[in-house]
Amino acid sequence: MSITKEAMLKLQNGSDVRGIATEGVEGQHVNLTGEAVNLIAQAFALWLAQKKNAAPSALKIGVGHDSRVSAPALKAQVLEGLAAQGAAAYDCGLASTPSMFMSIVFPETQYDGAVMITASHLPYNRNGLKFFDADGGLESRDITDLLLTAASLTPARADLSKVQRTPLLSLYANSLREKIRLGVGAEDYENPLAGLHVVVDAGNGAGGFFAEQVLAPLGADTAGSQFLEPDGTFPNHIPNPENAAAMDAVRAATVENHADLGIIFDTDVDRMSAVLSDGSEVNRDAIIAMMAAILAPDYPGGTIVTDSVTSDRLTGFLENTLHLRHHRFKRGYKNVINEQKRLNAEGVSCPLAIETSGHGALSENYYLDDGAYMAVKLLIAAARARREGKRIDALIEKLPPAYETREYRMNLLGDDFKAYGLDVLAQFEARARAAGYAVAPNSYEGVRLSFSGPEVKGWLLLRLSLHDPLMPLNLEGERPGDCDRLVAVVKELLAGYDRLDLSPLDQ
Repeated sequence: MSITKEAMLKLQNGSDVRGIATEGVEGQHVNLTGEAVNLIAQAFALWLAQKKNAAPSALKIGVGHDSRVSAPALKAQVLEGLAAQGAAAYDCGLASTPSMFMSIVFPETQYDGAVMITASHLPYNRNGLKFFDADGGLESRDITDLLLTAASLTPARADLSKVQRTPLLSLYANSLREKIRLGVGAEDYENPLAGLHVVVDAGNGAGGFFAEQVLAPLGADTAGSQFLEPDGTFPNHIPNPENAAAMDAVRAATVENHADLGIIFDTDVDRMSAVLSDGSEVNRDAIIAMMAAILAPDYPGGTIVTDSVTSDRLTGFLENTLHLRHHRFKRGYKNVINEQKRLNAEGVSCPLAIETSGHGALSENYYLDDGAYMAVKLLIAAARARREGKRIDALIEKLPPAYETREYRMNLLGDDFKAYGLDVLAQFEARARAAGYAVAPNSYEGVRLSFSGPEVKGWLLLRLSLHDPLMPLNLEGERPGDCDRLVAVVKELLAGYDRLDLSPLDQ
């Protein structure tokens, strides 16, 4: 029995498949069933075969998963779906999302495609699928095609006794160790991180291998690392570098253990953030500034692509201190990566595409958003700085501190919310210009206003959610009271829109 097109398409989340995979949360019922992933896996084998102009039986496809409790059952269904179409399916076990792409690159595997079972930082009852081929992660339109094809198929069984297991994380960890050895160039080549104390917080996701298989073998002291054991119930904190409790946990571990650096990953290790020895968080604008500072000597005058909610102080640091170019684009990691690819194809040197969420892709690393690779670049810089008697903190010491940032999410009421929201944005900009406010040029998402006068200093961004009836508002003030003053400006400019709920601004 097949699943309807409507039900299948509800599983699409941009360029991923996501859904509820286990019961346990009131009011949330399973829609990412074993049947669904079996069909979707079959569809991926057919899609990949068509793209490569080959028979499905000629394909090798790897399947990995993070620590979620629903992963083993879903993995079995994915493997069956692939094998039922004739593809050679490989069980990669516990893996990270970046390592699944690298399974296509590694000479030991050289798969034609890969499937990662993950829902990133979402709650334990969720899960999903990410897909890769040699060109990288699939695009949103590809996922739509997969789901439509899946709806036309029927579940299929296959003999999994011949499925081979691949120690993918071991291969991946080995590649990261070699990158660090080459990058540091220490006199003791085998132990380039000797003398460096690094705390890792894996949040019980898939990132524990980084402490055990990358740092420790290179001589680093990893005492105080925590939540390295995979546990899909996430008993300690949400594995998400944007979560305040998660950052508090790694900050505390770093400071209490007198570590030089703390590193935190999300569940599937495609994002990371860091903590300095004094507990200062290197996330959001700061992680962008740090990675840009590391790359700047090798890419002089290069362009850094970021999402739309980065600050004006970051722009000043990138352009005036590092002498790079800041290209502020749209939210969404696929958006910034695709813009990075476009710019490089046009001859613009663009080494880094990165979101404030911690998603970061380097052109030197297959345009792959890879938290572990960013951690490798950070560790190389830290080891070099230590050798020179410096601290890695110096790389961003000229980044002005943030005083206060806020985000509000305002509901749009009624039908046809997109048309109404676009009209709100147009009138918001027109009113802002009429009032003499500075409208930022080249805003690829929403309307951004900058303020530098004595009355108020800071910036704000009003935008329309891509999929939900919401208008998010981000703002940052430079002084006490500036955020409240920015909110007053927004209320003034949005007066009279009865279908836009401004009540969050009063909270």
